[in-house]
Amino acid sequence: MSFSEIDKIIFFAINHTLQNSLFDSIMPFITSHAYLLFSPLFILYFLKDKRKACVVLVIAFASLALSDWSSFTLKHVFERQRPCNVLDGVHLLVGCSGSFSMPSNHAANAFAFAAPFYILFKTRLRYIFILVAFLVGVSRISVGVHYPSDVLVGAGVGIAVALSVIGLYQWSSERFQEKPSTTVLFVSLLTLSLFRIYYIQYGYLDVSPDEAHYWEWSRRLDWSYYSKGPMIAYLICIGTVLFGDNAFGIRIMAVIFSVLSSIILYMLGKRLYDERVGLFSAIVFQIVPLFSAYSILFTIDSPFIFFWILSLFLFYRSTFNVQRSTNNSELGTRNSELSSNSSFIPHPSSSINWLLLGLSIGLGLLTKYTMAFFYLCAFFLLLVSKEHRRLLFSKGPYIAFLVSLIVFSPVILWNVNHDWVTFRHTAGHANIAEGIHLSLKSSFEFFGSQLGIITPLLFILMAVSLWRRRREREGAFLFWFSVPIVVFFLLKSLQGKVEANWALPGYITGIIAFSEFSIKKFSSDGRFKKTLIVTAVILSVMVTSIAHFPSILNLPSKQDPTLRLRGWKSLGVEVTKLYEQMSAHNSVFIFSDSYQVSSELAFYIKGHPITYCMNLGRRMNQYDLWPGFRSLLRYDAIFVTIGDMPTPDAITNAFEKVEKRTFTAYNKQNKKIREYSLILCYDFKGIKEEKTGRY
Repeated sequence: MSFSEIDKIIFFAINHTLQNSLFDSIMPFITSHAYLLFSPLFILYFLKDKRKACVVLVIAFASLALSDWSSFTLKHVFERQRPCNVLDGVHLLVGCSGSFSMPSNHAANAFAFAAPFYILFKTRLRYIFILVAFLVGVSRISVGVHYPSDVLVGAGVGIAVALSVIGLYQWSSERFQEKPSTTVLFVSLLTLSLFRIYYIQYGYLDVSPDEAHYWEWSRRLDWSYYSKGPMIAYLICIGTVLFGDNAFGIRIMAVIFSVLSSIILYMLGKRLYDERVGLFSAIVFQIVPLFSAYSILFTIDSPFIFFWILSLFLFYRSTFNVQRSTNNSELGTRNSELSSNSSFIPHPSSSINWLLLGLSIGLGLLTKYTMAFFYLCAFFLLLVSKEHRRLLFSKGPYIAFLVSLIVFSPVILWNVNHDWVTFRHTAGHANIAEGIHLSLKSSFEFFGSQLGIITPLLFILMAVSLWRRRREREGAFLFWFSVPIVVFFLLKSLQGKVEANWALPGYITGIIAFSEFSIKKFSSDGRFKKTLIVTAVILSVMVTSIAHFPSILNLPSKQDPTLRLRGWKSLGVEVTKLYEQMSAHNSVFIFSDSYQVSSELAFYIKGHPITYCMNLGRRMNQYDLWPGFRSLLRYDAIFVTIGDMPTPDAITNAFEKVEKRTFTAYNKQNKKIREYSLILCYDFKGIKEEKTGRY
């Protein structure tokens, strides 16, 4: 007799044996309202030991959340159908879900919640927690929605997760006594990373157009690309090779780089001031809306932030290598020109530091060309600092500069062979061809965007902190790697549109300055300033939370900042149906007039087909550098564009017959997200190639 047959026999034994009027009322209640059974038990523990009960409750809820996530993931691994969907004669007392059966989430969650109370409280009452969890598991069989093995595996998952969370709590509690800062940092980053991984896997945000386009790059690896360097394509390629061509494969790198950025920022803050400043900087970095977004969405800014912070750290090691000392006399008279609190200690491997700095800057340039501002900021800092001006006449900075150019050279060589297209695009994107003119509207828009992505109060406190510390040794380092960048883009906004994230690197050292200011103020009197600091942090957390869950505010679709990241998956499903229907009669290709739409279709259409982007008067993009569809004569095609648009004449003339359809994407609240035009094209005759002079 097989295991499956034994499982069915036990299932029917329980499902039918417990079939009576009493159990038919009790079991559905237990399966749906287990929390009402756990609540009185917790209250008894709370009355006995409030502090411990609250700690265990937090552990229990953390275990429950992780257990629910783990069980849901395992369901899609086993893909076992529920007994109520495949067996005859099931005594069904609740609705039969179409989701998979193995393991039981109810059982896993009940045991995950009960286990911490059983393990951490040594009283007889703890056995009742396990009894309730057991009843929940049995109820899932009794109501007819799970096999016994589903419940057993679920219980095992719940207990295993609870043991892991308890072990982490006990380990971190012990470690906190010796190393509080790094322990808090580790637990914070672990918690945030787990939440972000869950959000990526089960959130409602589709892959963004930029992410989809960079994913397209990763399918065609090259030395460089039309608008950006190759780093983003290489990183997405690594992620998708490891985890598949899905949202998780693309975005897992965002989580990793966010963690690495906080760790390096902690090390930098610690070197500049102390552990408290380093820790607070690393945590504030995670809650600022601007940087939090790039811990989930993987665009060029995620790795760029990391390479900027790493370069800051390496530059500080190379130029500001100071060891704190309370007794300068021990270091000799050669250090008498320095402050009474610190002394220069020459680093024995300074050339290595400069080389590593050059490597980091070079990798940053391969990621985003804004990395070039690092040269400018470093030059200004060394120029205005009497203490470090001599370094401009040493070999170190020039080693770093040369190494960074060598690392960046593939982009230059690629552009030599592609008519310097990246530089033409960058010049066009920066509105250089438009000349000098004033636009107060774009300037106000840019300034307003900075208040939005940083939050107003935090922005002001950063600015105040940087300005007050600008004449201090460490403060000058923070000031010159922040203010010139923000001021440059503020002035640039007077000439033309500046994207909100372009000034992003200028806020990194602003976070450290704010953290040092906050730690200092909390160590002294002054209720008003403490209130400002706490309010700034709370406001950042609130804005970041709303950005993750905008449905909290029930915003209209046009005001929803996440609108660009929704409606693409449903479009992919709709076009997949048409693609499969048409492919049954002839070969079919997919194209659009927008690189965003073409990229999203390539990602979300089943099988990830090659897609194309037709030029109907748009500016140049990466698709124009790849082979087009002009050789696909006699093919059928599907043309997709945003909005209810008339069929372009160029498409009508290129095919024997065209049919237009429209498709509207809606969110879960049935609100309209976006409308698309779907043009079904038959028998491609060819089309005249159009070249663009717009970059």
